[in-house]
Amino acid sequence: LSENKSHENVTFRDIQQALYELANHVVKGNLKHDQASNVLSDVIVNIETSCLEEKSKRDHFTQLVLACLYLVSDTVLKERLDPETLESLGLIKQSQQFNQKSVKIKTKLFYKQQKFNLLREENEGYAKLIAELGQDLSGNITSDLILENIKSLIGCFNLDPNRVLDIILEVYECRPEYDEFFVPLIESYMYMCEPQTLCHILGFKFKFYQEPNGETPSSLYRVAAVLLQHNLIDLEDLYVHLLPVDNAILEEHKREIVEAKQIVRKLTMVVLSSEKTEEKEKEKDKEEEKTEKPPDNQKLGLLEALLKVGDWQHAQSIMDQMPPFYATSHKPIAIALCQLVHVTIEPLYRRVGVPKGAKGSPISNLQNKRAPKQAESFEDLRKEVFNMLCYLGPHLSHDPILFAKVVRLGKAFMKEFQSDGNKQEDKEKMEILFSCLLNITDQVLLPSLTLMDCNACMSEELWGMFKTFPYQYRYRLYGQWKNETYNSHPLLVKVKAQTIDRAKYIMKRLTKENVKPSGRQIGKLSHSNPTILFDYILSQIQKYDNLITPVVDSLKYLTSLNYDVLAYCIIEALANPEKERMKHDDTTISSWLQSLASFCGAVFRKYPIELAGLLQYVANQLKAGKSFDLLILKEVVQKMAGIEITEEMTMEQLEAMTGGEQLKAEGGYFGQIRNTKKSSQRLKDALLDHDLALPLCLLMAQQRNGVIFQEGGEKHLKLVGKLYDQCHDTLVQFGGFLASNLSTEDYIKRVPSIDVLCNEFHTPHDAAFFLSRPMYAHHISSKYDELKKAEKGNKQQHKVHKYITSCEVVMAPVHDAVISLHLPKVWDDISPQFYATFWSLTMYDLAVPHNSYDREVNKLKVQMKAIDDNQEMPPNKKKKEKERCTALQDKLLEEEKKQLEHVQRVLQRLKLEKDNWLLAKSTKNETITKFLQLCIFPRCIFSAIDAVYCAHFVELVHQQKTPNFSTLLCYDRVFSDIIYTVASCTENEASRYGRFLCCMLETVTRWHSDRNIYEKECGNYPGFLTILRATGFDGGNKADQLDYENFRHVVHKWHYKLTKASVHCLETGEYTHIRNILIVLTKILPWYPKVLNLGQALERRVHKICQEEKEKRPDLYALAMGYSGQLKSRKPYMVPENEFHHKDPPARNAVAATVQNGPGGAGLPASLTINAAKLEESTAEETDKLKEKTQGAVKVINKAANATPKVTTSNGNSASNSKIIKEKDDKEKKAKALGKDGKDKPKEERANKDDKSRETKEKTPKSDKEKEKAKKEEKTPKDEKSKTVVTNAESKFAAEKEREKEPSRERDVAKDMKSKENIKGGEKLSVAGSLKSPVPRSETSESEREQKRRKVDTHSSPSHSSTVKVSIHYINHTTPALSKSKEREVDKKDLDKSRERSREREKKDEKDRKDRKRDHSNSDREVPQDSTKRRKEENGTTGSSKHSKSESPSDSPRSNEKEKEKNKSKSSGKEKGDSVKTEKMEKSSSGSKKEKRDSAGGKEEKKQYPFNF
Repeated sequence: LSENKSHENVTFRDIQQALYELANHVVKGNLKHDQASNVLSDVIVNIETSCLEEKSKRDHFTQLVLACLYLVSDTVLKERLDPETLESLGLIKQSQQFNQKSVKIKTKLFYKQQKFNLLREENEGYAKLIAELGQDLSGNITSDLILENIKSLIGCFNLDPNRVLDIILEVYECRPEYDEFFVPLIESYMYMCEPQTLCHILGFKFKFYQEPNGETPSSLYRVAAVLLQHNLIDLEDLYVHLLPVDNAILEEHKREIVEAKQIVRKLTMVVLSSEKTEEKEKEKDKEEEKTEKPPDNQKLGLLEALLKVGDWQHAQSIMDQMPPFYATSHKPIAIALCQLVHVTIEPLYRRVGVPKGAKGSPISNLQNKRAPKQAESFEDLRKEVFNMLCYLGPHLSHDPILFAKVVRLGKAFMKEFQSDGNKQEDKEKMEILFSCLLNITDQVLLPSLTLMDCNACMSEELWGMFKTFPYQYRYRLYGQWKNETYNSHPLLVKVKAQTIDRAKYIMKRLTKENVKPSGRQIGKLSHSNPTILFDYILSQIQKYDNLITPVVDSLKYLTSLNYDVLAYCIIEALANPEKERMKHDDTTISSWLQSLASFCGAVFRKYPIELAGLLQYVANQLKAGKSFDLLILKEVVQKMAGIEITEEMTMEQLEAMTGGEQLKAEGGYFGQIRNTKKSSQRLKDALLDHDLALPLCLLMAQQRNGVIFQEGGEKHLKLVGKLYDQCHDTLVQFGGFLASNLSTEDYIKRVPSIDVLCNEFHTPHDAAFFLSRPMYAHHISSKYDELKKAEKGNKQQHKVHKYITSCEVVMAPVHDAVISLHLPKVWDDISPQFYATFWSLTMYDLAVPHNSYDREVNKLKVQMKAIDDNQEMPPNKKKKEKERCTALQDKLLEEEKKQLEHVQRVLQRLKLEKDNWLLAKSTKNETITKFLQLCIFPRCIFSAIDAVYCAHFVELVHQQKTPNFSTLLCYDRVFSDIIYTVASCTENEASRYGRFLCCMLETVTRWHSDRNIYEKECGNYPGFLTILRATGFDGGNKADQLDYENFRHVVHKWHYKLTKASVHCLETGEYTHIRNILIVLTKILPWYPKVLNLGQALERRVHKICQEEKEKRPDLYALAMGYSGQLKSRKPYMVPENEFHHKDPPARNAVAATVQNGPGGAGLPASLTINAAKLEESTAEETDKLKEKTQGAVKVINKAANATPKVTTSNGNSASNSKIIKEKDDKEKKAKALGKDGKDKPKEERANKDDKSRETKEKTPKSDKEKEKAKKEEKTPKDEKSKTVVTNAESKFAAEKEREKEPSRERDVAKDMKSKENIKGGEKLSVAGSLKSPVPRSETSESEREQKRRKVDTHSSPSHSSTVKVSIHYINHTTPALSKSKEREVDKKDLDKSRERSREREKKDEKDRKDRKRDHSNSDREVPQDSTKRRKEENGTTGSSKHSKSESPSDSPRSNEKEKEKNKSKSSGKEKGDSVKTEKMEKSSSGSKKEKRDSAGGKEEKKQYPFNF
């Protein structure tokens, strides 16, 4: 140390600081404590070397070390310091001894050989060792005894203990059966060795075999496995000695996946033939390279050995370190694992899995207590076996027997799972087990089936278990199998590619001729890989629909599982979100969907495939508001149940469809329906088991409107119509299937009552009754049978009485139920009983199709004769065929007899019911409206048979002489204006509506054809009354019947109306109008057109359509061409108009009476008709004169009104004559009393007079164009104007129109007068009309009722209300009588004038005809659009508010008013303004029903326009 004190202080402080920092670093963790403690010892050692020379330094050093002894340990000092230093420190006694001892230790450690010197070992020792280990061990020799001997040998012969252990292992390898001896021996021996020795020796043995071509013996693997199982060595210690390393295994696995993908790519690529040879050569080279054997995979060998000895725990841990399924992809390992599973499940399988009658070969247990515990219950399976199977994966395919065992255990489990006797705890366990079973199925069973080589038995075995799963689980498994499983393993990837390749090969060669061999190939392929195969087949069917038949035929070799998979694949293909369900034009359903639907129908019919999934899919689509997939249901029902829905049925087929089931099957369908019993039973079972029968019906019924209002939003109208038709047809077809296939109990149990169906389920009424109808029939027949059994009376009367009783019992609740379906007002006109009767009966109940029965029986007779004449047919077959025909014939005859009895009973029932049917509390007109609106129109478009039924029912109601039913009015309303009805139909509805009109026309034509038939069937029937009186009328006048001639006039009018409506529709240019009217016309072709000029008019219009639509709309062109051709072929059967109805005038004095006779003035004499037609375009001056005359004649009319009530039966809308006559008297009195204030009443009466005078002048009302023409003509000399002549055809139509319009004309004249006064002082008119005319009580109540009725009808559906139009009227409240003498005077004057004018007009005939032809095409388009609305108002089917909403240009025309205004103003602009004014004034003064009717009359007149032919 330095002598300088300050320096000394500094140095000491520095040392102190350094030591402090050292300690601080240790505390902070920057230095380890042993490093810090070594610092001091290192310093001491270093100082020692520097002070060895000088003694003084040495002494100081010794003292320092002594002071630090408690800081540094003795051992460190002894290790580091010199012996002399240690001696001086007193740590050792003598340095010399210490040196000697350390030399000895070092020699022993580093120079003395540890192993026994080989030269000292004696070979005899090893010989004796081998003799000891190799001796017979079966006696009382134990491992302990042998161990003692081994120890002696080691000691005696200086044997190396490691070599001894190695020899023990070698001997054990050679004597593997002595596990119980060697394992304890090695275990005991290991107490003498270090723990790692055994592992190192085994590792050295494995290393020896790791040469390139080395092959590790299985015995070594086994020894290692047993030692591992007994925990004598640790797996982690041994695992590092084994090759290959884990990374190499992972690389190999990845390489396999890449190779598999390459194979897939090659198979999917299109390879040209030149490239193929090169490819094959490359593949050969690669295969040769692969033949060089890679070094053994010792890990897998050990794994196999572990599995064989039953050491599952260690085996599992080895497999966990490898990629999934890598280990089991090696067959020996997979088989070893399978064997272990066999052993484990043996007791449980013997107990529950062995099929009845099968013995099975028992499997012996592993002689190993450490092996997995054997499964005694299903719970044990979950613990071990399911785990083993998961590791096995798709490679269970190596052991089909184990596969079958597992499946059988699954079956047994499902049986127990589905039994109800389990406790809650057990159920929870079972649920867990069930989910495990599903996992095993998904991960093991299905992939294994894929890798099996076309094993049909396994497929069937698996189906045994699968069929116990609900279809939802099955389909989920199939989905996983198809879309995920194939990507999980390289082997499966390859198999998928190969399957598709093979499928392509087969499908390319599949034809109708080679169905059998191709079918066998498809079958083989499908046993293992059905999902992939069917997916490809379905994709081909969607592209090429001509494959459907051969594919369906070729699927006969499939297993049950395959059929189920096929069902899943079909549903998946249908639900494919990437596929568009519409073609690009958005008007038709895609062909792929149609093809799939067709395939569905065929395949489900032919093979026993479960339908539940498909049906549920359709139901789910309907719930989602999608109706495209109804196509599938339609096809399935058609093919499986043989129920066809087609609009192309012939009348013969339709007739056959009205008979019994046998007749339907024989004559009602296009194809012969054979062998549908089994398939329809399957369909029925599927529907009932899954409760889909009623839901599907209700969903379809609701979806019909959904198609239009929800689904149809953006879609083309044509497509919406198609979807609606498809939905409706499928409903009809499906409902028909349920009705014919469900037992009474099943049906009644499932279909709720009619009010529940309509009010709760919101089912449309037509569909609700359609579903309920079979139920009523079942109920009635079963009740009838009960009553027959109770009382055994055979008399026909008794039977009928019982039938009627049973009907009353069954239908009474229905009568009550239907009341809630409509407003209470409805039941004022028709009774609930009538409504329910109409909707509950069918054609089967109304008529027996004798012709159809005869036709089918005759066919069978011809068939039997042909069988007799056939010489080639073997006698046995002849006999069988004849027996079949005879049996069928007997069945048909029996069915006919049964139906005949039934129809007679029904008619008796209707006869008794009919008096309570129509209540007619308002008017008969209203009753007919309700009947058509609520019964006929909804049902006639429901199905073809319903269309026929509606026509027959109308005829039946007529034949029954039903009170308050006007047949004439009913037919008139049906034929009068069909435009709206036709326009609002879909394609199929138009076809049915056409059938309905056809049947109605058939009846009318029959009556028209022969006076005797008419007199017999209509002569004295209440339906043909033309004057409809109140029941309490005291006048004593008998009701007038429509005579035969007038009926023929009326029929002609109907034909004219049909022509007019048809031409209107054809000229609209609207797709739906044109298509529908062409369909309707085609359907009614047998009975219309009958009149030559009407036929020609139609022909021209249709020809025009053909020309216009040829390029634009080919489907319309095809329809028009088809109709045109058929129409030409009907020409020979058409007759001129004068043959269709007589036009000769009756006696002159009969004119007044005949005018009132027919509806719409049908009884007018022909001469008047012709003259009226010629006078069509009378001048404006003449109309002015006429007005003056009518004003002057008011008083005469008033007087005459009381005198002649009989004559004034012109058509109005009242229900009772007596009421009206009273009203007239009252009105006349009031008119006189009121003076100026009551002007509106006399005005109307004047109008009546005016009308009579004008009857001969204006028989043909003018269209707008003709009015304009009239205005132009006013400017020319008057004599020129009066020269125009109307052609014969025109005059005829004009006359017919005028006949209809006679009553409306009376109203129009009244209106003319009102409009005049309106101009002078509208105020007075409105007061007189609305306030100051005290209307009689009868009229007031009548008008209220009218208004209410209009309210009800305004809310009726447009398609129905718009079609209900009638031009047969009842007595008008406000029509005063006209005296005969005055009438004759007026007529005579007018006739004289008209004759003069007609002579002048004849000269200008040709010129005007051309003009009119040109004008007609325009006026034609304007008028008809609102004609129907006008007629609606006239008949009280639409409220007055509707007229203001009319969209056509001539919105609320009153022709007479317009004529007046024209005459005054002679300018079209003024005419428009005035007509609007008069219309407004009339609306303001329309307080009473009378004026509403006037306005309706005015509209009616405008609507009638002449045709140019």
